[in-house]
Amino acid sequence: MINSLKTRLCLRGRDMIYNRCEAHNIPYHKCGKLVVARAEQQSYIEDLHRKSIALTWPPHSTHTEGLPVLPTTLLSGQAARELEPDLAQDIVAALWCPETGILDSHSFMESLEKDIIDSEGGDLVYSTRVVRIDPYARPNEASGAPVADEDGWVVQTVTGDAEEGDAILARTVINASGLSSALVLNSILSEKERLPLYYARGSYASYHGAGIRSVSHLIYPCPELGGNEHAFHSLGTHLTLDLQGKVKFGPDIEWVEPPSSHDSEDADFWEAHLTPDESRLEEIHRAVTRYLPGVRLEGMQPDYCGMRPKLVPPGGGFQDFIFRSDYSAPGLGREKAGAGAMISLLGIESPGLTSSLAIAEYVVEDILRAGEQEGV
Repeated sequence: MINSLKTRLCLRGRDMIYNRCEAHNIPYHKCGKLVVARAEQQSYIEDLHRKSIALTWPPHSTHTEGLPVLPTTLLSGQAARELEPDLAQDIVAALWCPETGILDSHSFMESLEKDIIDSEGGDLVYSTRVVRIDPYARPNEASGAPVADEDGWVVQTVTGDAEEGDAILARTVINASGLSSALVLNSILSEKERLPLYYARGSYASYHGAGIRSVSHLIYPCPELGGNEHAFHSLGTHLTLDLQGKVKFGPDIEWVEPPSSHDSEDADFWEAHLTPDESRLEEIHRAVTRYLPGVRLEGMQPDYCGMRPKLVPPGGGFQDFIFRSDYSAPGLGREKAGAGAMISLLGIESPGLTSSLAIAEYVVEDILRAGEQEGV
């Protein structure tokens, strides 16, 4: 969606990540992406091209004068096959996106970890889970009313297998816990206010074999529109590369029903669903051969899988990133200042990694600091 937070933060995050890779010597490669279309899908990529032209630079962007925010080019099927010779003959058009790239995600995360460790007052605690969060507001001894500027959250944690936990009084909590973000939020809400949770498993397959001669770009199929309930829930089973040139296909999409609302953190249940196996290989192969017909099933191996934190069920349509603020002492009139806030990041799936630095910027600059200025 052209004006969505997903679009805005993806575009801003793309440039922030490239800049960080340059500044911190993080390996990356701007390899470009092809979105490929059969005849019945051509209008889809033409619409994507029109939208890319209409995009404006997101807030906080710099050095943008005269430059397109998302350069794209419409290619014929033949021109696409000149870039990737193994594309199917019924691919009649493609959208070329030269700014798309890949990076060493582990080096990227290690650089962020180092920033925190080296910062004044920064700390990291590993193997630690949040077991409870409670609002806190110290009451005035005379009136019993909450004291301004002394509200926040008591966060109780347990590290590893420790028998006793720790408690922290936090003025502001950023709930960026992925699949658990909605669970953490629901723990402070009444039963009727709680968010419903949906989970979609995505599996990847590594590939060695025929049908991908000298492949050098990411290749994405168009979503299967026309009533397909997965159209807005998945980027499609695409071809991705790592910096060593190894090929993976995925992710597919498989809806998963947790055992019950009370057991949604059952470790054994989730571990079983996060263990890659061969059960999805035939489905992945069928999807891939629609645009790369020479790919062979026997060349595929299970690679890894993960869960998408969905806020809408199958067929629920597009869902944007959500940044929700809840307050430990609502009604004091200090919400605009961001005091006692718990900011929950919900539904942050793809393009979450690309958007990550922009997400942090948005939380700090557009939610917390902007709120402080409004509350002055």
